[in-house]
Amino acid sequence: MLSTDTPEALLPVSWRSRPGDFVSLMTLYESNYLRLCEWLPQLADMHGEYLSAPSNDCPLYCRIEEHSRYTTTFSLTYRFDTGVGIISDPDLQVRVYYDAHMAEVLSCARWHQHGVLTSIKSSLRAQLNDRWLRNMMLNKWLEYCMERGHRFAM
Repeated sequence: MLSTDTPEALLPVSWRSRPGDFVSLMTLYESNYLRLCEWLPQLADMHGEYLSAPSNDCPLYCRIEEHSRYTTTFSLTYRFDTGVGIISDPDLQVRVYYDAHMAEVLSCARWHQHGVLTSIKSSLRAQLNDRWLRNMMLNKWLEYCMERGHRFAM
């Protein structure tokens, strides 16, 4: 079950560090975990698919893909009807590590849907930088979703 006694504001974070810095990436994983603790405190008990549809934002979908003793893997996405089919965007696959108190984006499909993200991604040289980009996106997106009032009822 997600829980923590340390508010995110008290984590020692240096945003001056470069995106390729391993310590900064681990701090970002911790920050993602803390945001998820606040936003989805019941994640360990969730199964199946959930919908959050506040009046001031697009419907958001959360699908639980796998539970184990120490982890939960889920996807988080908007779904857009293009007239020729549904596009899931940004379609993040996230794994929460309960024992390590971290959350990591495993994959982010459809980078090409966002021109700015595509240009940033093409300039990245290392796997560490790619992970930084995916997880920074999750971090900011979680903040946005909480501000917009997204909630998933069990």
